[in-house]
Amino acid sequence: MSHLAAPASPPPAPNPSPDAGEDPSCSSPPPTERARRSAVVVVMGATGAGKSRLAVDLAAHFPGVEVVSADSMQVYRGLDVLTNKVPLHEQNGVPHHLLSIIDPSVEFTCRDFRDHAVPIIDDILGRGGLPVIVGGTNFYIQALVSPFLFDDMAEETKGCTSSDHLDDIGLADDNQGNGCYERLKDIDPIAAQRIHPNNHRKIKRYLELHATTGALPSDLFQGETAEEKWGRPSNSKYECCFLWVDADLHVLDNYVNERVDCMVNAGLLDEVCNIYDPDAIYTQGLRQAIGVREFDEFFRLYLTKIVTDKIKLGCSSITKLDVGDDKLESLLDEAVCQLKANTRRLVRRQRRRLHRLNKDFGWNLHHIDATEAFQCKPVCTTGDSWHNKVVKPCEDIVKRFLSGDTTLASEDSSSNIGGTRAASRELWTQYVCEVIVVIAYYESL
Repeated sequence: MSHLAAPASPPPAPNPSPDAGEDPSCSSPPPTERARRSAVVVVMGATGAGKSRLAVDLAAHFPGVEVVSADSMQVYRGLDVLTNKVPLHEQNGVPHHLLSIIDPSVEFTCRDFRDHAVPIIDDILGRGGLPVIVGGTNFYIQALVSPFLFDDMAEETKGCTSSDHLDDIGLADDNQGNGCYERLKDIDPIAAQRIHPNNHRKIKRYLELHATTGALPSDLFQGETAEEKWGRPSNSKYECCFLWVDADLHVLDNYVNERVDCMVNAGLLDEVCNIYDPDAIYTQGLRQAIGVREFDEFFRLYLTKIVTDKIKLGCSSITKLDVGDDKLESLLDEAVCQLKANTRRLVRRQRRRLHRLNKDFGWNLHHIDATEAFQCKPVCTTGDSWHNKVVKPCEDIVKRFLSGDTTLASEDSSSNIGGTRAASRELWTQYVCEVIVVIAYYESL
């Protein structure tokens, strides 16, 4: 399940010779700072906020740190530059788990992540280590720390498979999912509004849930049911310390734009070209990653031009110098701009989600403002500003958490998140296909 072999467990300590009348507990070593055997640190934040760097930095201050990635795209093999996986030389010898382990064409759900992550975390804890969960996929982390998971509810009925449920309503052979979506619209129009018509897997799971429990999916994710079951970490098997690395929105926007340019220079186009398929479906597997679909029109024309003109590339990478065509140059510029815009919108969605988890679901996120570190030019996550403004505060929080400090409480970060409008949004929001409307809405935030 992990590419990196777990460090060898230390040899067991020799059993002390028990003295007559001596309390065996007296021979045990004194309690260490980490008294909680289920302590887990969770590093969260929007894309580009420095989560991975912070996790590695924490390993310098706490023995036994191992990083467990909670990123829905980094779990796949391939697109290392586009998905911003931590290069081996930047991991500084810290074990990293759940990176590049899944075939790019396979669907990997929240439940899959939980089922992969829990044994890894338990193994780290069993060896006396400190698991640090790092990810921008908040639903993965939610599935890990919350006892309620939609996938489990859909399978509560014993002795009846998914195809049985769909067969009951005459949709077991609907491979394209069109009939399933229409059926969902009839049963639960509110749920249908909030899911893409091409998301066949989730549509079928909603129908299965209704067939097995009689409950409407829209009821489960709103009101008291959502508040009581979905997303609260209070009943988690782990004791979690949540660190939220953040920065002012305009600072993150600028950094995201710069990072995309760096990715292009580092070989992003080659990566996307290697998995490009003109008939690909962009709603499953690794091709869902932001930065794949955006280049579809460019590669469609670029590769056609190569075949038609029988051109053989004279250099090892695809750059603007290889394009040599005004139309291709224009398409490439448009694709890069769209990648930057979509990534900035992702940042907004992630920050809104974190705000809600903190305010409405009691996650007690410790907000760390990295704005000053990002404003240093060039942006550097290894200098004094990063250490003083990010690493040191997080180190102090984790130390207090591991020592069992019951006074540890998160700061109110609502003033840093762009107002309370995001906090009042529902747990799930309506899917809008009109691109112009979506862009106008998000850019207005």
